[in-house]
Amino acid sequence: MPTIQDTLNLLQDKRIDILFNQLYSHETSIIQKQIERYTVLINTFQSHFSNDDIHLFSTPGRTEIGGNHTDHNAGRILAAAINLDSVAVASKMDDQKVTLYSEGFDKPFIVQLNDLNPQDNEKESTQSLIRGIAARFQALGFKIGGFSACITSDVLVGSGLSSSASVEVLIGTIFNAFYNQNKISPKELAMIGQYAENVFFGKPCGLMDQTTCAVGGIVTIDFRDAEHPEVQKVAFDFNAQNTSILVVDTGGNHADLTEDYAAVPNEMKSVAKKLGGQVVRDICADDLIAATPKIRAEVGDRAILRALHFLGDNQRVVDQVEALQQNNFDRFLQLVNDSGNSSFKWLQNVYTTKNVFEQGVSLALALTENYIRKAGKGACRVHGGGFAGTIQVFLHNDFVQDYIQLMESVFGKGSVQVLTVRPVGTLHINLVIG
Repeated sequence: MPTIQDTLNLLQDKRIDILFNQLYSHETSIIQKQIERYTVLINTFQSHFSNDDIHLFSTPGRTEIGGNHTDHNAGRILAAAINLDSVAVASKMDDQKVTLYSEGFDKPFIVQLNDLNPQDNEKESTQSLIRGIAARFQALGFKIGGFSACITSDVLVGSGLSSSASVEVLIGTIFNAFYNQNKISPKELAMIGQYAENVFFGKPCGLMDQTTCAVGGIVTIDFRDAEHPEVQKVAFDFNAQNTSILVVDTGGNHADLTEDYAAVPNEMKSVAKKLGGQVVRDICADDLIAATPKIRAEVGDRAILRALHFLGDNQRVVDQVEALQQNNFDRFLQLVNDSGNSSFKWLQNVYTTKNVFEQGVSLALALTENYIRKAGKGACRVHGGGFAGTIQVFLHNDFVQDYIQLMESVFGKGSVQVLTVRPVGTLHINLVIG
């Protein structure tokens, strides 16, 4: 078993430089900051636990590239793992207890694994995720057991980069490494994380976030068969386009948006059922348009618009993948803009109707569209679930710093993050570089 000193020595090994080059950046200064980050986390672990045998884990966040609100209606998405991640230092324990310290919280999250039933007082907590993941492992016939861990994450909560999914997959990866010989596939870990978030945490999320975090790289996922989603990696180098992927955090409160998020899949499904389907993937645009005069009074106009958005964006994912595979970047950017336009007008997830005074996402999109006209080429769209939070931007590197200055003048310093695509998903680092 690797001791703390072994692991600290490993962080000074050239193999770590090679791995961190993949995970984070080609820049030496950034790699060094990551080494310092891991070192601090190991020292934090030492301050809380007496265990000397430790393992390192890393799970990326994700950025959605195509297919906005399509996964929950058996649609397709395009997404990419990113260089921001959740990291854990963990040690296997002989008891049936998980003790997890998370940066930013004074007290540990403790879960006794002898009771794996959902707890009402744990809803929307880290404990609920740990318990839910352990429960699903056990239900599927996988092994579980105790561990002690310290985690840190630069996938900020509310950033639209899947902070919760990153942590869910990270916890599953620890159980996988310590008790299942790393035999559980990334797709299975993703579905376990989604189950925990749906049933124990209490959030009706789709499966896109967890799958992308688990698998890594650029991936297109087809959720036609929700139990066995089809995952395909897409080979494309954004760096070769001299273009950056940026995410702008416009602020806003996500706390009161549960109803807004839940209404999107529910309204889409209400339309599908009127046409004899269960989800919008079961119907076609021509049939929907023909049926609109009969069903609009029953389902509402917004539900029909959202279904039309799904049908368009679901096909756009196919077109985006084809554009990337053919190295037709201009076509890809146009499709990103088309998706953003459809999300704003038809899906209507850029602001909540409960508070029309705050429209940070709408404002960010307006400013960005005007800026892109000046830059000559680029794309932008609402990012992730929407209603508050972030937008995604593709912009030529020559304009990035000027654009950041503009957006930070409106939304505050540090509101813009420049992302790179991480080619690999969740990792048991010791297994990779052993």
